[in-house]
Amino acid sequence: MEQIKEYDLPSALHALNQQHEQVINKEVKCNKCAATFSMTPYSFSSNCPYCDTPAITNFVKEITPKSLLPFQVSHKEAQTLFKKWLGSLWFAPSKLKKFAQGDEKLKGYYLPHWTYDANTSTTYQGQRGDVYYVTVTKTVMVDGRQEQRRVQEARIRWTAVSGRVHNSFDDITIGASKTISYAILDNLAPWHTERLLPFDQKYLAGFNSEEYTIGLDNGFELAKVKMNHVIRQDIQRDIGGDQQQISSMQTSYANTSYKNVLFPLWTAQFKWKNKIYNYAINGQTGKVSGERPYSWLKIAAIVGTLGGGAGGAVYVDQHPEVLREIIQYQIP
Repeated sequence: MEQIKEYDLPSALHALNQQHEQVINKEVKCNKCAATFSMTPYSFSSNCPYCDTPAITNFVKEITPKSLLPFQVSHKEAQTLFKKWLGSLWFAPSKLKKFAQGDEKLKGYYLPHWTYDANTSTTYQGQRGDVYYVTVTKTVMVDGRQEQRRVQEARIRWTAVSGRVHNSFDDITIGASKTISYAILDNLAPWHTERLLPFDQKYLAGFNSEEYTIGLDNGFELAKVKMNHVIRQDIQRDIGGDQQQISSMQTSYANTSYKNVLFPLWTAQFKWKNKIYNYAINGQTGKVSGERPYSWLKIAAIVGTLGGGAGGAVYVDQHPEVLREIIQYQIP
């Protein structure tokens, strides 16, 4: 099998800085019915709107995808997973429940992602907190009377620390499309990039595909945020003690590389009160992510039940997830 190649990040960023964005015009003539239609600017595969024949155009971006993950979840399987996920949502509008039970067709997309590799070295300064106990005298109430008692009280001894941690990151994935929000794409992880295959147009037939709209440089800044989260955890372990405070950290990046890859997604949209809610399903693992509307009438009814004394207490005991949902979204 052809090896999936990593590309040098600094060289690519330098080359991109020397180029200019070009005007995009995606007029396509169908090979079957000869109809002419337009694709969205960064799409390079779609179906003819007149006869549904797959159509593929040329790339316009400087960096083209060299590998992809093929669909492992069929349309039928994705539909089942989507209905199950929608059916599990508390306080969802009845219209969404009907949407879940209907035959709404999911759309298959190959959306662009960046993957980044990097070796990092981070110097830090901070504080190590070690808990110790002292014996103090406190006044306590015992059987309605005040008594003086000796008790143990926790204190923290802080010590200034500094050090360095090293990390090696492989295939930090960043969604490179604005068609679906970064938050939704990020929630679809993990992607099993060890199963990437060399790019071949045959995989695109019948699916929509896009080129990246989040650039290589911006993608790397987003990847740094993910790396930083891991680095902070390593620094806390390196500091040790019972508590840790990080006052400063400086990270250098070496051996940085990237890939431009296509990941498979099934997508759907639901309109509720003039707002569009987007959903996506990981076409490799079946994981579902999306935005969700709330029916405030249903929430008001549940809040009324919770305020109904013993009946509300019994309901919460039987459905603790309802209380968690209300607390999460701070419903009064």
